[in-house]
Amino acid sequence: MEKIRVGIIFGGKSGEHEVSIVSAMSVQRALDPSKYEVTMIGIDKTGRWTLPDKASLLEHQNSPRALDLSKEFHPVSFLPFESEKQLLPLSSTYQQLTDQQIKVDGRKTFDVIVPILHGTYGEDGTIQGLFELANIPYVGSGVLGSSLGMDKDASKRLFQAAGIPVVPWRTVRKHEFKKHSKEILDELEKEFSYPYFVKPANMGSSVGVHKVKSRADAEEKLKDAFCYDLKVLVEQAVAARELEISILGNHDPKASIVGEIIPTHEFYSYEAKYLDENGAKLKIPAEGLTPQQVTQLQNFAVKGFQAIECRGLARVDFFLDKNTNQLFLNEINTIPGFTSISMYPKLWAASGIPYGQLLDELIRLAIEFHQEKNELKTSFES
Repeated sequence: MEKIRVGIIFGGKSGEHEVSIVSAMSVQRALDPSKYEVTMIGIDKTGRWTLPDKASLLEHQNSPRALDLSKEFHPVSFLPFESEKQLLPLSSTYQQLTDQQIKVDGRKTFDVIVPILHGTYGEDGTIQGLFELANIPYVGSGVLGSSLGMDKDASKRLFQAAGIPVVPWRTVRKHEFKKHSKEILDELEKEFSYPYFVKPANMGSSVGVHKVKSRADAEEKLKDAFCYDLKVLVEQAVAARELEISILGNHDPKASIVGEIIPTHEFYSYEAKYLDENGAKLKIPAEGLTPQQVTQLQNFAVKGFQAIECRGLARVDFFLDKNTNQLFLNEINTIPGFTSISMYPKLWAASGIPYGQLLDELIRLAIEFHQEKNELKTSFES
């Protein structure tokens, strides 16, 4: 049987660059070499596409965070033309690329792309648009689902429209805050009780997220959040359990069992997620939930996934108010962390789908959806 040619794209211009590298290397290790011919394509922090050599990939298998994509690897480009589906050298110096099974005249075609790009320019629909122009199958949500999942403000509006409860919030825009910071801070103080959270609308991994405890620190924390986005959400803080569900599927998505994140920090910050090895504990399955609560969580997860037009995979994050038992959908991550210890694959492993089999299914779903979409007409015939 002919191997499926897989391109794994990772790194990227994002605050989650290093996390993406760890996820991508984990995915590479788990793909069955008897089924897949894998090419690793890195994007450095300036946006330059590179082809790391095999020696560097092998050297950093066990410490992937140390892989520096800014090194002088082979520069490459992806052509967004339907007839190509190729990775091409940018320089004639690399006419014969023999690393990573790129042979013949230095070109490489793919059957499917696996984007492991967390955050901006990878999870927000931009790179998905490139794959659409190239007419090549890719794992995960399309342009619309990706951009809606990334924008916490837009997604909350759609969750509300679908009848899914969300934490009370307000959106503040940077240009408005520059002109009317005092008035806005006054309004926030009336609208929300302390503490409340501020977070960039289009960032992940809790980058730029702050807990505001008083008027004295509100302006500084809002200004920091605006360093990462032109639009910031202000959300009422809730004394809540943080529950998560993994979703898998296209038209008939399925929900995993429920897991729980128990931060050892004040909240699940970037430091707690990535810098402190003891920053949080994962409980799989989450304890103390009634069967009715589990069913409601799974139903809301699937409903939210469909409300913002996701496909393939997503991790859906919830708050469960410890005082009232009120459930809130917090956000949906369309390219969740994919290390072997990340919540998304661990939830599916506990639900009966091991890591390698999960990747097989995601690739199958990507190719299946692509074939279905290609059956549509793209021109009108009277």
